[in-house]
Amino acid sequence: MAKKKTKKKDNDFRKFVKWFWMALFAVPLGIVFVMLITWLGAFGALPSISEIADPPTKLASEIVSYDGKILGKFFNKNRTNVEFDDLSPHLINALVSTEDERFYNHSGIDVKRLVIAVAFMGSRGGASTITQQLAKNQFEHRAMTIAERLGQKLQEWIIAAQLERQFTKDEIITLYYNQFDFLNLAVGIKSASKIYFNSTPDSLRIEQAAMLVGMCKNPNYYNPLRESKKERTLGRRNQVFIQMQRNNVLSQAEVDSLSQLPLGLDVSRAGHDKGTAQYFREYLRSFMKDWIKENPKSDGSEYNLYSDGLKIHVTIDSRMQEYAEEAMREHMSNLQSIFFKVEEGRKHAPFHFKSASDYTKQIPRILNQAKKRSERYKKMKSNGSSDSEINKAFDTPVEMTVFSWNGDLDTVMTPMDSIRYYKYFYQVGLMSVEPQTGFIKAWVGGINYKYFKYDHVKQGKRQVGSTFKPFVYATAILEKGYSPCMELPNVKTCIEKGMFNLQKDWCPGNSDGKYGGMVSLKYGLANSMNTVTTYLMKQVGPGPIAELVREMGVTSDIPSQPSIALGTLDLSVYEMVGSYTTFLNKGVYTEPISVLRIEDKNGVVIADFEPKTKEVMSEEDAYVIINLLKGVTEQGTGKRLRLGDLGNYYRGSVTGHPYMFKNEIIGKTGTTQMNSDGWFMGGVPNLVTGVWTGCEDRAAHFGATFYGQGATTALPIWALFMKKCYTNKDLNISQENFEVPENEISIQLDCSEFGKKTGPNEFSDNSTPDEF
Repeated sequence: MAKKKTKKKDNDFRKFVKWFWMALFAVPLGIVFVMLITWLGAFGALPSISEIADPPTKLASEIVSYDGKILGKFFNKNRTNVEFDDLSPHLINALVSTEDERFYNHSGIDVKRLVIAVAFMGSRGGASTITQQLAKNQFEHRAMTIAERLGQKLQEWIIAAQLERQFTKDEIITLYYNQFDFLNLAVGIKSASKIYFNSTPDSLRIEQAAMLVGMCKNPNYYNPLRESKKERTLGRRNQVFIQMQRNNVLSQAEVDSLSQLPLGLDVSRAGHDKGTAQYFREYLRSFMKDWIKENPKSDGSEYNLYSDGLKIHVTIDSRMQEYAEEAMREHMSNLQSIFFKVEEGRKHAPFHFKSASDYTKQIPRILNQAKKRSERYKKMKSNGSSDSEINKAFDTPVEMTVFSWNGDLDTVMTPMDSIRYYKYFYQVGLMSVEPQTGFIKAWVGGINYKYFKYDHVKQGKRQVGSTFKPFVYATAILEKGYSPCMELPNVKTCIEKGMFNLQKDWCPGNSDGKYGGMVSLKYGLANSMNTVTTYLMKQVGPGPIAELVREMGVTSDIPSQPSIALGTLDLSVYEMVGSYTTFLNKGVYTEPISVLRIEDKNGVVIADFEPKTKEVMSEEDAYVIINLLKGVTEQGTGKRLRLGDLGNYYRGSVTGHPYMFKNEIIGKTGTTQMNSDGWFMGGVPNLVTGVWTGCEDRAAHFGATFYGQGATTALPIWALFMKKCYTNKDLNISQENFEVPENEISIQLDCSEFGKKTGPNEFSDNSTPDEF
């Protein structure tokens, strides 16, 4: 019996040893097997290392200004890569101290931390390394079950091991920062630095770096832009300081001091309706879409504007763009307050019509059309709502946020009331071009892109008023050789029925009704006298004028009617400014351009752009017209550019800016019928800028020309913009005289008696004829 027991014990021992060794080898073999099938895709395909290094469909295209600033981006995810040298040391120290203290001592998986995490069920912290977190960020979908999570964890280990073999530690940190989503359209550290602190990764202060690293634990939980989470974010940032102290990066005194600092956010939004040059960027989006269709890659595929990381170098100067937007805001906010005051209490405000029946018929039509263009109407219509349901909804007060010059206004009103409210707002279009190159330097398409997305530079076209008159004068000079000093009687001139296919006599007069005496052409243009312009139209006819204007870049339809002499046709700011480059570029029209070159993500130039030019007139003829246009700012409707204290003249109503320009300036004001549109075209030797102002609907405007003329609504924006440009000497905006042609000028320019002729009041803008 004893021998049997001993034998049984020996057999049991042998079995134990056998199973022990089997288990000892089975575990690592099992791990190897599981890792192998994971690598083979049992738990889903693994991303390639190249995809991790350069993730597809995630690289924003950048708009780079003429002076090297980022104007904006086109993106699905707002990510732009940086190099390791672009990272502040604070970012590196904070990340390693907080997320992976042993980062430089492991090969992707920290076995020591893993054992501790398993032994204590995670109560002493997790085991995920920076490399593993980078790997984890490659998964598009969050694991929903334990099995999925285990599968992803195995994939993380494999990817982490591969990353450690392929990249240096510095490169892994760079990849991590380039790909982390910090929320609020901030994908990657470059976007996050800009959006949260209006800074760059290499310039982040230690407390800023600590906040961003703190967000890495859970960006949604520690979202600093949510009021309810700011205190939580602050606490997490301070915990990062403690971790940095633990790793001997900070002292206790530094931690105590830094912990007292606020978050110090300087938020710079990255959405397409944020930042500067918003209207231009939207135009550029359309331009790029067309370019992409016409310029495929070498393999025949199309570039992706939102993910291929293109760099679009544009002619816009960020400084001049900022000055233009500032000038617009300063003047338009003031002008709008005056308009509200003037229209306050008027029954039909902001609309003006000639007859009572027009008010009854036209206002409901205008508001109903605006209602049908609204997103609310389109959505309700697409959902099958009846007309009665839609009308009821538009007449029911609701909470909404509307635009105001004092910031977004939370209010309660009916949608129909909001439509009428927006009809009050004066809009603006401004474009500034360097005439010698055609480079567009500034583009302001409206007062606020978030609320008013219609672009009044290229998209919108409005009656140009007297800003068209220089083309009539230019045609007369080219066709007839007239001198600016040529004198004409200041009397009504009629173009008779049948002439130029007219159906009846056309006899426009001066808007102020003043006639008599002799005036020079220069005086006539300076004071925008319709009598002089009509006389010139009669001499040359609408055909040659239309032909000249087309040569100067205008592509819109030009009616073959004498009334175009007084600016009855609709043109865009883009066309008007482009055409004026001809006068300032010695008779050569230069097509405005906005894009210089396009580079791919590697900096390889894939497209270059140059302006088209066309010689339209001689240098002498162009200078003669410049001489004429100088008269507008010296003695005419633009003379207020030269004046000092304007308080008495303006009665403190619109502006009191003492512009006091001393340099030579060409200019032309324009005001259309009923003050619907106000214009000013102005230029110095190396910059021409056009400004249009008016409400969205032509029936909404100032009732009095005193307020509504172009010299009051548009000219001040030009003046403020130029004043700002002149303060920045680096821009090299000319204050010199216009260059005189080398060859002797054959046309008389010295009008010594100019200004002594009988004519209208020098301050009135006579661009509004009695009839069109």
